Amino acid sequence: MRLTLVIYSLAAGGAERVMSAMANYWSRKGVDVSLITLESANSDIYPLDAKVHRAILGDCKDSGNPIEATLNNLRRVGHLRKTLRAIRPEVVICFMEATNILTILATRGLGMKVVVMERTSPEVHQVGWFWNTLRRMTYRFADRVGVQTERSRPWAEGLTDPASVFVLPNAINLTSSVGDGEVNLRTLVGLPDQAEVVVSLGRLAPEKGFDLLIQAFARLAASHPNFHLVLLGEGEDRRALEQAQERSGLIGRVHFPGHVSNPGAYLRQCDLFVMSSRYEGFPNALCEAMACGLPVISFDCPTGPGEIIRNEVDGILVPAGDLQGLTEAMGRLMSDGAARKALGARGPDVLERFSEERIMGEWNRILAELI
Repeated sequence: MRLTLVIYSLAAGGAERVMSAMANYWSRKGVDVSLITLESANSDIYPLDAKVHRAILGDCKDSGNPIEATLNNLRRVGHLRKTLRAIRPEVVICFMEATNILTILATRGLGMKVVVMERTSPEVHQVGWFWNTLRRMTYRFADRVGVQTERSRPWAEGLTDPASVFVLPNAINLTSSVGDGEVNLRTLVGLPDQAEVVVSLGRLAPEKGFDLLIQAFARLAASHPNFHLVLLGEGEDRRALEQAQERSGLIGRVHFPGHVSNPGAYLRQCDLFVMSSRYEGFPNALCEAMACGLPVISFDCPTGPGEIIRNEVDGILVPAGDLQGLTEAMGRLMSDGAARKALGARGPDVLERFSEERIMGEWNRILAELI
């Protein structure tokens, strides 16, 4: 089988991490795999197996000018079409709305099966009228349309033949969950050895709700002086979050170490994981924290956490956006080490529920149906 995967880049991000893991999995299984990125390799974070053929269309830069942006995307379609004709895959899998649209356009008439997949909560995530219109026009030409949760299925069925829609969550990669165990979080951010750590992980962006997490932590900081908040990740909201930390009087209690390549190794050194997202797709960070044995608290936001956490069994779900509820749940677990231990003990069950072999087996079933 000849298989090609298409994504904008392999920069830091959940979709990028998942696609690189999928490419590496199939490569290990002897599949002829190619991976195409629209952006150059300069931003690459995730490594690929040596047998994965990498193609790059990095000669069309993004632009804020609508006319120039449209011309660039038309060039991308042409370059992508030329590359796919040279590779001649039987199936093309692409992630994320803009890349999905460009790939559908590039493959028209080439006789290739196309699988597109949304990687966030598409009914909530705003992509603008232009891309929304193109999505409505093009997704019906895809052979299969995937979403990550049952909650998003009706949205996808409104765009295309419901029979072509599938739901498939992310796989949890055991090796990435375990980490290398040789890093020291307290050294990285300058914490005392006895400090207890509330941690979260993700791109520093508005949808992750880290501003809400800082507010909740600020309400608890005085009564829990031994706890620190660590936000692992990088993004455009860094300065705004640092300012929120300053306004809350939390300098020295909230830490921004930036992107880390092996988050599992850091997560295992923490005491509590909190996901404060306004919306998600199927959050890798939450699954990884649970796989590492951390007690977790999450907003029951659209979408993902409600299909991952078994409330009061392996984590706590808080109504979406309920700041007071989040504060109370955090305070409860920050005050009760035994409760943290009990919840964390059931977290690693996710490694079986969303194992790589199980999820990739579903991908193989979809590919077999198409071919």
